[in-house]
Order: sequence, then structure tokens, then C-alpha cells
Amino acid sequence: MHQYLFPRSFKTNYLEADYGDGLYIYDKAGKKYLDGCSGALISNLGHRNKDIIAAVEKQFAKLEFAHPSRWRTDIAEEAAAAVAETAPGDLDNVWFVSGGSEAVETALKLARQYYVERDGEGSGKHVTIGRWNSYHGSTIGTMAVAGSMARRRMFLPLFKESPKIPSTYCYRCHFCKRYPQCGLLCAHALEEMIQIIGPQYISSFIAEPIVGSTAGAVVPPDEYWPMLREICDRYDILLIADEVMTGCGRTGKNFCVDHWNVVPDIIATAKGMAAGYMPTGGIIARNHLIEAIKNGSGAFMHGHTYNGNPMSAAAVAAVFRYMKEHKVVENAAKMGELLGAGLKKIGEGSAIIGEVRGKGLMWGFEVVKDKASKEPFEKKLAAANVVTRACIEEGLIIYPSSGQITGTGGDNFMIGPPLVITEPQVKELLEKLKAGIEKAENAIAK
Repeated sequence: MHQYLFPRSFKTNYLEADYGDGLYIYDKAGKKYLDGCSGALISNLGHRNKDIIAAVEKQFAKLEFAHPSRWRTDIAEEAAAAVAETAPGDLDNVWFVSGGSEAVETALKLARQYYVERDGEGSGKHVTIGRWNSYHGSTIGTMAVAGSMARRRMFLPLFKESPKIPSTYCYRCHFCKRYPQCGLLCAHALEEMIQIIGPQYISSFIAEPIVGSTAGAVVPPDEYWPMLREICDRYDILLIADEVMTGCGRTGKNFCVDHWNVVPDIIATAKGMAAGYMPTGGIIARNHLIEAIKNGSGAFMHGHTYNGNPMSAAAVAAVFRYMKEHKVVENAAKMGELLGAGLKKIGEGSAIIGEVRGKGLMWGFEVVKDKASKEPFEKKLAAANVVTRACIEEGLIIYPSSGQITGTGGDNFMIGPPLVITEPQVKELLEKLKAGIEKAENAIAK
């Protein structure tokens, strides 16, 4: 029978989802799967949360859409206030979009417009510096600033390339150094790139506080983000934190940059913002950026049809209200410590896990052929997918990826359960993961 909805991959045997309940998804045969990655670190409050559903249904019965060029709504203002309340410093200004890619595009455009408003139309500040091993979205603009070659190589002719510096990746240091003797050359690389290009041409630097799926939850040294902030301030460059994946409590803080007491100029976020209940994303900007537009042209030259959509706003407001009332971020921190300890123990006992890294409820596993040399498996084996299939057989869903080595090689996967996970469910996840990894080891050995 012809399938009219063409899939992302014609080579994947997809599971047939029927319904969800809490941390679990059930297929059409009735088999139960623990959602160990929240879909793609999106479903922060689990599935079929009655409070969120009720809030969305209430808004649906009141007003489903009002075009943002003419209407403001109380629910969008309520959602924006809830988001801004959790953001650090004077990040008090929220602009809603439909997802992560749009959020990053919005951040890039705001950075450019800020300098035009401040310095005039002759401002040369337009370049955004990114990092290798990064992912910022699937649009033309976001692919240009990102550094995941496996995802963008095919589309290189379509966009204007942005300059890149190495990401923080201590397990496979670009400079062949060891922390802390390295002196954080990966941070100093930003200043070097600024000097090469010229700060008069650079509007912003963008990075994920913890590298997501492109490398598998790579956590930087504690000094790294404060160093980035100081460098950007010194050269009059905006610091953009891509918290599409790490934001909204995922790492045990409201936003991941809170771990290092850093206030970016713009935060781009999505995923957990509405916890999967509606397509939503947005940016949070510091006051001086918005004041420059307010006192200049008076209009942000940007927009989307679903900007500030009432339905999405209802989901956002309900999610942040639920998180506050149920101390979800605190639970993520507490359960993250328990989960992290268990994951590291599993990694130490596995012959194919080179490193386990992460914060809160965002953890990554690097899959290797040899732990001593860190040699990866051959690409054709697709080792991360072998682990994924084995975990699925055990009733656990994980998030596989590859390409962290020179843009094409290497395997990793992520664990990121909903932030409402309980201690017994952490134990269940660890048991299923251990069994899945052992099964994958046996399959690879054959």
C-alpha cells in the first residue's frame, strides 16, 4: 500500500506509536517503551500530562489564532513573562516562534539589526562565528553557522559559510592537549578568529552550552563560558547561547548557562519550552538590544505567521507553571545526580563505551572500538544504531547520532529522560540500558 507521508529515512523500520503515558510510549501491539530521550530531549514533562492538555484545550475553545501583525493576546504575554522570569540577568524580552531553527534564525537577525540600529545602516558588523561539531537548525541560515558536516555537506552550495572555531571536546581535543594544562585553547580560539576577521565585521558568536546530538552531551570546563563572555564584551560582540536543547530545566538549572553564572545577550530556546505539547520556540534578549530598536526604527524586521500563537503560548504558560509548582528543575538536578552515577558505572563496565558525560538529565555516550586508543568503529557498522536497536528490544528509547570525528566518523548516543522521572524509573532506565549495551556488544562481537 502506498504511504502518502514520506518518511525521514526510507531505510528505517519505524516503530508504530499508539499512545503515551508519563515516561512511556506504547506501540500498536501494546509493547511499552521507556522514553529515555524525551523524543529528542523535548517531552520534558512526559506524555499525556493532564494539566498541560487542559490548558491547551481551554485556549482552543477561546481563540486558536490571531495574526501577530495586528493582535496581542493575554496568554502570549503570560507565557513570555513566565519564560523571562526564569532567564538570567536582564534577559527580559521574549519573541516566540515555532521551533528551534526559527529561534536561532531570529537570534542571528536580531544581532545584525541591533548594530544597524545602534551604529547606522553603514554598520559592518554582520558576521556570526560558530563552532565545529555544532547543530543550530536545519534552515539555510542556521546550517551556515553550524558545524555538523554530516548534516550540511549536501547543502553547502546554498548558503554563505560562517567562520568556525573548534568546540570544547576534551575527550578528543582539537589541540591534542589535556585539561587544565591546555589553558583552554578552545576558548582563546575565539579571540584569535575575531582578530583574523576584524571585530568591526563581527556581530555575534553562537554556541551550545553543552554540545547536543552532534557529539553527545559534551560539557565544557567551568572556565569556558565565562571566558567567552569576557572576550565578547572586550570586542563588542553579542554572545548567543543556543539553549534549544539545554534550556528549560534540562541540565538541572533553568538554563544551562546558569551553571557558570553567565548572562548571554540572547538565548535561543525551544524543545522543552512547551514540552512537546505544541510546536514552540523563542528567543530571550537583553534589554539594551530591544531598547536600541525601540528608540531607533521602532520595529523588529522579522516575523512568522505563528509568532506568539495563542495555542503555543497556552502550552508554554502551562509548562512553566507546572514546572514551578512541582519543582521540576530541582527534580532534574536531584535525579540527574543519581542517573549520572549509574550511567558512568555502566560506561566503566562496557568494552564499547569510551566516555560518559553530561549534566542534569542530559547525558551522552561515546561508542568506540577500543577504549584505550579511542579508535571509533567503522562507519559502515553504524555502531550507535546497533546499540539503539538493542535498547529498543529491551523497551528503552535512546537518541543515536554520529559524525563527531572530522564531521563524518564516530558514534554516540544520548540519554535524556523527562524531567519528571522518579527514582524507581531511574533504576528501570539503568537496567534496560545496561542490558541493551551488553546485547549490542555481543552483536558487534559476532
